[in-house]
Amino acid sequence: GTVDPDALREALMAGEIAGAALDVTSPEPILPDDPLVHMENVIVTPHIASASAATLRRMGLMAADNVIKHLKGEAMPACLNPEAVG
Repeated sequence: GTVDPDALREALMAGEIAGAALDVTSPEPILPDDPLVHMENVIVTPHIASASAATLRRMGLMAADNVIKHLKGEAMPACLNPEAVG
């Protein structure tokens, strides 16, 4: 899931957390007038955290592992929506 942007803004402004780094936002892309964009203690990237070759390889292996486990009737370690699998 994504972080609640209102709660994040409040926590940052209140000093409850020191900063934030976001790769996924809601809405996406983040709106240019969103206060998070203008905070010096916030880094926003354009949903590219998984763009490295190593990460793409790991994601493929994880997906394949999930499929194999499901076909064997075993629990899938990285399934985010088990209710949809049945």
